[in-house]
Amino acid sequence: MKKFRNTGNNPVYPSIAFVIFVIVWEFIVKTKEIKEYILPSPSAIFNEFIKSGDLLLLHSKTTITETVLGFIIGVLLAVLLSLVMSSFNIIRNTLYPFMILSQTVPIIVLAPLITIWFGIGIASKLVVCVLVVFFPVALSLTEGLNSYDKGLEELLKCMNANKMQIFFKVKLPSALVHFFSGLKLAAAYAVMGAVMSEWTGAQNGLGIFLTRSMKSFKTAAMFADIVIISGFSILLFIFISIIEKKTIKWNLKG
Repeated sequence: MKKFRNTGNNPVYPSIAFVIFVIVWEFIVKTKEIKEYILPSPSAIFNEFIKSGDLLLLHSKTTITETVLGFIIGVLLAVLLSLVMSSFNIIRNTLYPFMILSQTVPIIVLAPLITIWFGIGIASKLVVCVLVVFFPVALSLTEGLNSYDKGLEELLKCMNANKMQIFFKVKLPSALVHFFSGLKLAAAYAVMGAVMSEWTGAQNGLGIFLTRSMKSFKTAAMFADIVIISGFSILLFIFISIIEKKTIKWNLKG
């Protein structure tokens, strides 16, 4: 069974599939003589990286900074609120429905309002990133902190365990799986939030670069921008997955 899992997680197979996809893409664009402004070939996108490398790097630094700062702040606030909600039922019962309700409002609707309130500087970008990170992590962690084994809790109480011991021995291990699930979901949302906030007004960033490229019909530049956005999201996801494997080995070895 262990061998089967390792084979299933082998990165060689998706890498081969990706290479084949790129080759087929290049072949179709060249043989069908598709205009670059409609669908650029992979080679055209690569050339755009070379031509606009310095500009892409400048915009990438801005978006990455916004994403990382917003992600950290959002996670810290989510953990803090989740701990409070798991400790006080009245707070949980009061706030939890509003947290669920907040997810029905698309962030792309709120982004223009946040830009109006906080300006086009980094503050509005951080607020959007914090919002898109905060709720998935808070909801997942709160659910995890309240889905522990009640029987095990009673057993520890019979052994005169205090609240802190019960938290670290029962509640926290049970919540970690939910917590990292929320983190990985938030990793994708954070980059998306930063890019969307830049659409509504910014001086630099991958979002503003994407908008300018679209208005100029520079489709290859748009694809290059998208590759960077996707690549950073994947790297953030992988980073969290590595931490997860080192933190909850007992669950992943199963």
